[in-house]
Amino acid sequence: MCGIVGIAGSQEDKESILRESCRKIAYRGPDSQGVWLSPEGHVGFGHVRLAIQDLSEQGHQPMPSADQRFMMVFNGEIYNHPELRAQLEKNAQAPAWRGHSDTETLLACFCAWGIEPTLKKAIGMFAIAVWDRQEKKLILARDRFGEKPLYYGFAGQGLVFASELKAIMGVPGFEKQLNRDAITLLLRHNYIPAPHSIFQHIYKLPPGTWLSLSEEDWQNRRQVEPQVYWSAYETARQQPKVHYESDAAATDALAGVLSRSIKSQLISDVSLGAFLSGGTDSSLIVALMQQQSAQAVKTFSIGFHEKKYNEAEYAKSIANHLGTDHTELYVSANDGLALVQSLPAMYDEPFADSSQIPMALVTQMASQSVTVALSGDAGDELFGGYSRYQRAASWWARREKTLPFIRVLLAGAAGKLAPGFSGNKKDKLQKLNEVLRAADAVDFYRQFVSYWKDPSSVVLGAQEPATVFTLAPIGSFLETMMIIDTVSYLPDDILVKVDRAAMACSLETRVPLLDPRMFEFAWGLEDKYRVRDGENKWLLKQLLYRLIPRTLLERPKKGFSVPMGEWLRGPLKDWANNLLDPSRLHKQGLLDAAQVQVRWQQHLAQQFDWSPHLWGILMLQAWMDHYDIQG
Repeated sequence: MCGIVGIAGSQEDKESILRESCRKIAYRGPDSQGVWLSPEGHVGFGHVRLAIQDLSEQGHQPMPSADQRFMMVFNGEIYNHPELRAQLEKNAQAPAWRGHSDTETLLACFCAWGIEPTLKKAIGMFAIAVWDRQEKKLILARDRFGEKPLYYGFAGQGLVFASELKAIMGVPGFEKQLNRDAITLLLRHNYIPAPHSIFQHIYKLPPGTWLSLSEEDWQNRRQVEPQVYWSAYETARQQPKVHYESDAAATDALAGVLSRSIKSQLISDVSLGAFLSGGTDSSLIVALMQQQSAQAVKTFSIGFHEKKYNEAEYAKSIANHLGTDHTELYVSANDGLALVQSLPAMYDEPFADSSQIPMALVTQMASQSVTVALSGDAGDELFGGYSRYQRAASWWARREKTLPFIRVLLAGAAGKLAPGFSGNKKDKLQKLNEVLRAADAVDFYRQFVSYWKDPSSVVLGAQEPATVFTLAPIGSFLETMMIIDTVSYLPDDILVKVDRAAMACSLETRVPLLDPRMFEFAWGLEDKYRVRDGENKWLLKQLLYRLIPRTLLERPKKGFSVPMGEWLRGPLKDWANNLLDPSRLHKQGLLDAAQVQVRWQQHLAQQFDWSPHLWGILMLQAWMDHYDIQG
């Protein structure tokens, strides 16, 4: 796991700029740093290394291919790289190996098969930059699900790229010009989805894509469209359903594919552990890890003194049953307050999933004992686990039973009545209006998961861009929600939250449920294996019940959340009040201060819990302060 940065163009003094950029993200790779410049000086790469596989100098980056055609910097892990090496050797395409790093394996594959065929064969998480000396092209690539970040764009007379924005903000010619349109997406979702970023002319490379740029492209600041080598949406849409003779057969199949994924992700030359929340996904990952380990797996969980948010006691019971080496940390409001100040630097771009706070704390704790931690992320997206899926399905079912002309009448009535109410009644009337007017299932789900419903009215001079919420529905309504979350919420919220928090303390995280073979298995299932008799993640739970007694598992899900509503009225009140001050917002000229102030005052008066809506604005304001950015 590492950090990468690069410059292509006529920028002078590239080496010192790259070294400074590496210094800014040194926590992503504290073990070593490397800088390389092409002989012509047009292209420069920087790399900071967290050594996981091949701890020797033979794993150092930037790394050239054996034939010197390619130079590469790489952030991530290729779990099937031993199999790729074996395939090269079988076909007499392998070089004389210098070491056993997956970086060297990738380079040999590029030489033998080319860029895109290698990306299609590689199973893992990665952000890659390659300079092709033969073709005189810069190639950028990102893994299938977007586990590893990659920003790129134009600064001065050239192109820049990096794992994090802070690595390129200081490059001469970089314009810290806010992308107001992207801020509307932040207010709607509490994250900024790819390909957008907080800055004009800077983009996120979408998951499952690669980009090939010539010198002429970056000199002319030409917008080159990324090429898709794998699509979660298309894979899900085209995956045939598999018929299982029995529930036991389906459970056996899940056990096989998930166990193989976990086994492949245990490849490491350093210590491993796992996050254990006590929920279905993390408990299953830990149970299968422990099955394959001769030693007690190191597990880590976070607890809260506020009982309605606390799952640590359940995690401890499961850890005791499995015999793991368990560590837990209880978090107070003061812990959250202390951490809030560091969030803008940690997340590098405005990001407002409040569970970033416990995530940062659990990764800090884990990093003191291990260098790699496995997580249970993606279980909800693959197996229909989010509680909102059932709520949304209930609303959608009622809408579909209503005749079209009655929908129009009811929507009109709800729209007219809503302004006369406040709080819960107003919110429900607005939601009814949205449900009835939705063009299709995707449009409905977009409104259902939105925070600010009309963010273009809040961000001054902005127009909301189109996102993946323009994709066509697929399969059942549940499957439509799942795939939309897989291509938006998962890469742009969940995986961002984990990557930035973990890398801030030099911890690598891995997600066994995001093996592409696991994804294909999950999308070959019928809905009855996802939700049955009101129970979500049904098939995951059947496997888990084979490993852990039901009595330790059957309880309401609490989620990985914090009491943000209470914190904003208590220990975080003064901090928030300063950031939301109307005179400050007026001076910035970025947000409609009146709308913001109404919700802040309603929240303080406990008329409504607006904490998710306000958190997005607070994270934006705190980020602007940290990086001294004006509106």
